[in-house]
Amino acid sequence: MTEPVLKVQSLRKEFGGLVAVKDVSFEVGEGEFVGLIGPNGCGKSTTFNCISGLLEQTSGRIEMFGEDISELRPDQIQNRGMTRTFQHTNLWREMTVIENLMVPPRKQFGTNAKEFLKAILSRKNPSERERLMDAYDALDQLEVPHMAHNLASELSGGQSKLVDIGRSMMGSPKLLLLDEPVAGVAGPLAMKIFNNLRNIVNETGISILIIEHNMDFILRQGVDRIVVMNEGEVLMQGTPDEVRANQKVIEAYLGAAGKMEEE
Repeated sequence: MTEPVLKVQSLRKEFGGLVAVKDVSFEVGEGEFVGLIGPNGCGKSTTFNCISGLLEQTSGRIEMFGEDISELRPDQIQNRGMTRTFQHTNLWREMTVIENLMVPPRKQFGTNAKEFLKAILSRKNPSERERLMDAYDALDQLEVPHMAHNLASELSGGQSKLVDIGRSMMGSPKLLLLDEPVAGVAGPLAMKIFNNLRNIVNETGISILIIEHNMDFILRQGVDRIVVMNEGEVLMQGTPDEVRANQKVIEAYLGAAGKMEEE
């Protein structure tokens, strides 16, 4: 039996006396598009931070392709094929879109991005120049090749989110963790982003785990499965139809008297 790309087992994270994530377990299979949803403050981002190594879990186990990555640093986890985005983009505003895809995020590299880029493009090593081709391929997959030479400072919020997703695709990752990639993005562009992600999963076999706060939106966007969190725990897991019909989910979002909008 094939090991899942990601397996989270009894993940728990405590901050002093506060339990932010309580015994969370779920899996993401190869080539699967999975949503992680729940009301604000339910522990979604803390779960992401533990999975990606930014936070040390209190207990539990995190596996990637059967390997225990629970104690690894973020860079070690990334080297195994997991990349992630954050709620707020952090592009190099003085550089073009294609240059932003070529260099590491500001948090990972520092302040000498221009020198890093010059060094890459001046080398004769074919693998370094392949990085440039990978950057153009990422823009093609996101259907924004025309933005390649735009400055990051010229982009809208939604376009910046697309570039951030493109940057996470560099290096042929096996698993993308996307933290609210359409937060604050206008409806048509948000739908375009989700459609592009669905196509990327179908065409490349990359697995995606995506945080989204807007349940009604994600239920309509073609994810394979949804993991619903509430108050730090997994409330349920299932297909969009199963989630839509679950009374506990409706109550968690809308209250006992609420009624989810019908399609």
